Amino acid sequence: MDAIIPDRTRIAPAEEIEKHVAAEGDRESDPALALERERELEPVGRWQDELTVRGMVAALLIGFIYTVIVMKIALTTGLVPTLNVSAALLSFLALRGWTRLLDRFGIVSRPFTRQENTIVQTCGVACYTIAFAGGFGSTLLGLNKNTYELAGDSPGNGPGSYKEPGIGWMTAFLFSCSFGGLLTLIPLRQVLVVDYKLVYPSGTATAVLINGFHTTQGDKNSKKQIRGFLKYFGGSFLWSFFQWFYTGGDVCGFVQFPTFGLKAWKQTFFFDFSMTYVGAGMICPHIVNISTLLGAILSYGLLWPLISKNKGDWYPANEKESSMKSLYGYKAFICIALIMGMDSTTSRKLLPSLSKACIDSLAVNVWTIEVRTEGQHNPMKDVDNTVSLEDLQRDEIFRKGHIPSWLAYTGYALLSAVAVVTTPIMFRQVKWYYVVIAYVVAPMLGFANSYGTGLTDINMGYNYGKIGLFVFAGWAGRDNGVVAGLVVGTCVKQLVLISADLMQDFKTSYLTQTSPRSMMVAQAVGTAMGCIVSPLTFMLFYKAFDIGNPDGTWKAPYALIYRNMAILGVEGFSVLPKYCLALSGGFFAFAALLSIARDVMPHRYRKYVPLPMAMAVPFLVGGSFAIDMCVGSLVVFVWNKINKKEAGFMVPAVASGLICGDGIWTFPSSILALAKIKPPICMNFTPAP
Repeated sequence: MDAIIPDRTRIAPAEEIEKHVAAEGDRESDPALALERERELEPVGRWQDELTVRGMVAALLIGFIYTVIVMKIALTTGLVPTLNVSAALLSFLALRGWTRLLDRFGIVSRPFTRQENTIVQTCGVACYTIAFAGGFGSTLLGLNKNTYELAGDSPGNGPGSYKEPGIGWMTAFLFSCSFGGLLTLIPLRQVLVVDYKLVYPSGTATAVLINGFHTTQGDKNSKKQIRGFLKYFGGSFLWSFFQWFYTGGDVCGFVQFPTFGLKAWKQTFFFDFSMTYVGAGMICPHIVNISTLLGAILSYGLLWPLISKNKGDWYPANEKESSMKSLYGYKAFICIALIMGMDSTTSRKLLPSLSKACIDSLAVNVWTIEVRTEGQHNPMKDVDNTVSLEDLQRDEIFRKGHIPSWLAYTGYALLSAVAVVTTPIMFRQVKWYYVVIAYVVAPMLGFANSYGTGLTDINMGYNYGKIGLFVFAGWAGRDNGVVAGLVVGTCVKQLVLISADLMQDFKTSYLTQTSPRSMMVAQAVGTAMGCIVSPLTFMLFYKAFDIGNPDGTWKAPYALIYRNMAILGVEGFSVLPKYCLALSGGFFAFAALLSIARDVMPHRYRKYVPLPMAMAVPFLVGGSFAIDMCVGSLVVFVWNKINKKEAGFMVPAVASGLICGDGIWTFPSSILALAKIKPPICMNFTPAP
């Protein structure tokens, strides 16, 4: 599950930051700093005061809500939108509403500050990040028996190469590999955030949003946002509850409504009334939503019907639909080709920066000394070569929150030792030296990835995980390769991805004047929450629904994709059906050309070029969710035409309400399913006699 779609709100801050680089000394060019003009210098308190009991409770609640939402998306389509901005909004609305409620009853409460807002958002995001980064919809689910059977008979998919999900081993595995990424780059945070002055667009966008909340205008808008969120949350929840009564069968209910006719419905072209994906469409940029629709038209509208006509010639007629030797082989590897084609051009674009980052990581202490002794120009200085008081205070807070390097090194060594001992116990196919190698190379890869993320906002952690999957699957051989590749690849991905996410959060803390120490504690607490909440949520879904059924609602497409990638690492390309490799190569080139076109074309044309990553997902899961997202995009487009100012601050609140209402209903519906309480009606549609 590596299709993570950026928020619309990321775009504007990144453009503003580019203006800042072009006009040094102009404080108005940086939105995160321009908001400082509205407030006096804040007194610097203790970092411990930023960590509150109410904040941790709110973070746990937000983390649980978004874990349920992300888990649902990961186990249906795998197309997870970035929900950081939505989480920042919800954390603000929750605590602002709580403090106002206490004020109405005459109860005095401590002020709600932007620092506390930052901590709650960070902790909540760290919690639900485990739900999609932990591999519940991809690598870990790819280990189960159902996915093993769906992958079919092949030498690489050997007998016994599966492990059924369990709360115990999943929790232990996540604890063993999720915390190391928090410590790998602690000694280099000053270099990446302050000395290099990397942008980290998502972290900056979140800081802009949080700083904007805690202004006079932001306080006025928050009242409308709270009402809008609650209104659409309630409506979405009740609508999902109403739909449940009509789903008393396999292909029943509004989720199977043949909007464009039965023939289109058979090719997955229908509106399924999913408020989760309508809300996601409101958050994602228009080009992302249009790209998913184009991908659905290209695959289910054209390509799969044409290939199906050659059944019995291109692939065996008696082969299972989910087998790599049947139509699914084309679906899986053309999808992978589109993703890797886009990744290849991204990697090419980042290669100079990543190479420089790797070299710098070996000589970072010397570089830092040179910068301090030579007095390199500070781009935050004003035109008269002076630094503003806000900048001085920000630098002071960031430096005061110093975390000793020896503590990070010692902690990383201890966590590595724990992983080396426990991972082979949980997975007999994984040798201890596989884990040692993963932990040795992770800091270097993490630094390079964090450097690239700071420049482009593209976290390449999933790609490093895929490389690790192929390498260790091939190394372990036929008997152990699939399990070893899935497990160690997950470990590499976690270490590299989380370290880059932490740097994004450090950038947010820098711009909101939040102590790095409190941010580190919030990250650790949120990660611990996620390592407990995510396995529990997953097992609830796993027992309540038919997870991994390629013909059902809970397809979990990336589980089979990642297992097939591991099989490919073991066997090579011999498992693919006729012409599959040639078609995959063509789509790889197609994706690479689209990505290059986005890089070289002027901005006014670039924004119309489809995204291969978004196009890839419908190749596996069909077009219904793409139609939902386009409906959300249409709502935003019309709203902007009617009242652009209102849409600017209300769209995130309304989208969050739709997503949360529909997502939370999944929890009681899974409880009903476990209790064997079935809906009373099956509403389906058949041709007229």
